[in-house]
Amino acid sequence: MAVKLKTKVALGGLFLFALLILVGAVSFFYFNRLTEDSKEIVKNNYETLNYSRDMMKELDALTGKDSITAFNIFEKTLQSQEENITETGEKEMTESLRKKFNRIKQEGMIDSLPPLIRKDIGNIMQVNLKAIDNKNQAVQASAERAKTIITICLTVCLLLGFTFLFNFPSLVASPIASLTEGIKAIANKNYEQRVHLNRKDEFGDLANAFNSMAERLDEYEHSNLSRIMFEKQRAETVINSLKDASIGIDNKGIVLFANQQALQLLNLKEADIVSLPQEEVKKRNDLFRFLINEQNNIPFKIVVEGKENYFTKEVVDISYQNNKAGHVIVLKNITPFKELDVAKTNFIATISHELKTPLASSDFSLKLLEDERVGTLTSEQKELVQSLKDDNKRLLRILSELLDMSQVESGKIQLTLTTVQPCGLIDKAIGSLQNAAKQKNVTIQKHIAENIPAIKADADKTTWVLNNFLTNAIRYSADNAEIIISALQQGNNIIFRVQDFGKGIDPQYKDKIFDRYFQVPGTKEGTGLGLAICKEFIEAQEGKIWMESVLGKGATFEFELPIV
Repeated sequence: MAVKLKTKVALGGLFLFALLILVGAVSFFYFNRLTEDSKEIVKNNYETLNYSRDMMKELDALTGKDSITAFNIFEKTLQSQEENITETGEKEMTESLRKKFNRIKQEGMIDSLPPLIRKDIGNIMQVNLKAIDNKNQAVQASAERAKTIITICLTVCLLLGFTFLFNFPSLVASPIASLTEGIKAIANKNYEQRVHLNRKDEFGDLANAFNSMAERLDEYEHSNLSRIMFEKQRAETVINSLKDASIGIDNKGIVLFANQQALQLLNLKEADIVSLPQEEVKKRNDLFRFLINEQNNIPFKIVVEGKENYFTKEVVDISYQNNKAGHVIVLKNITPFKELDVAKTNFIATISHELKTPLASSDFSLKLLEDERVGTLTSEQKELVQSLKDDNKRLLRILSELLDMSQVESGKIQLTLTTVQPCGLIDKAIGSLQNAAKQKNVTIQKHIAENIPAIKADADKTTWVLNNFLTNAIRYSADNAEIIISALQQGNNIIFRVQDFGKGIDPQYKDKIFDRYFQVPGTKEGTGLGLAICKEFIEAQEGKIWMESVLGKGATFEFELPIV
């Protein structure tokens, strides 16, 4: 019959408990016996000795003045002795003592009787002293015998307990060690490992289950190994054939693969990166550290074989059974597009600059035509000239925006940072647009907090941003409307705000309003560059820009700049 491990543990504990009870019971038995023997000595013999001593004392007092008191005490003590006879011969001695004492009571004090009484009392004391000595020796012998028996029991129990404690842990530890070794082998993909335990308990069942699992894994490994290797080689071929540099990293931070394009950019060999933790690779390669740490998708430059190349980073998450298994970093080479963009920027800058000269010349000619000293124009001619002037201004504004945008795109924004007062910037912006506001009878309200501190900013570019905000507010406000321009302090920043009460902007365009060339559907005026340039100007000064709007209730454009 197979004994389960739980039963073995219970029996082992019960065995140790039984040994403990056995030692305790033997010790208690002999301790109690010694205690009783000691009490017996005190109870019997020591009381007799006390009685004898008292009678000796009173015997000397029988002839004195207090003879009556002495007779009473002697009588009472003798009676107590007669009730406490315990040893052999003590009864006869006590009876002899009684007879002599009775003669003294009947006949009076006779000189020959006290020595005889004293002799009887001495004999009684001698008998009890000898009994005490014998009992003491018996108790000592019993104590020695109890000590020997307890020592033997304790030694036997210790030997049995030590043997049990030495052998019992191996009953559990040995199969656990065998199973641990087998699990480690399976973890190292050694599926031929088996655990052999000739036992019928839970460990035996566990060993059988382990062997069954290892057998299944071995079968699965051999049946799928060739197919897995084929799929692995095919995946590696596909990865290496990708034109974009690709690096795969699992959710534990281990680099799974890096194709040839990525290895070339990183200037590493496959053994220097694949199957290694990303933290280790980051310590040895600056570009890899940049790719791991950088979170945005801003284009960046890498010099390859002495040539500047531009890339954008894209991170693609890999999921398996609704869980993230890792991610792939893809580097897209945008060098051709960057070169085209630079060419486009240079072309726009050149054309815009070249066109401004003839437009300025034509604007001057139109002003001469309006001068009556040159000649008087008819009303129809004046309308044509005014139309030409408006078109000229519109073209000049577009060219100015294109020039500013080319400056932004080329990364050559020239800032002249000075300490300026917010109220001065607002007054300058309002002054330049008073005429435009009067044409629509729009009122511009100015709200500036008292004692507002100065800011460090480029006065011209910041005023340009305020002009753009006010121009749009005037353009999209109804006649006789109101516009509010304000400046207030918030923490270590000054917030500039332009609020109109026109038709507003749909919230779905909030995130696109500052994109280049974006125009809200339904608007015809403008190039879609003004707000994009505003964003670049403000962010170049380490500020922030944003917009809030409720459709049908107007829009509020805001930006903040740091205090000096």
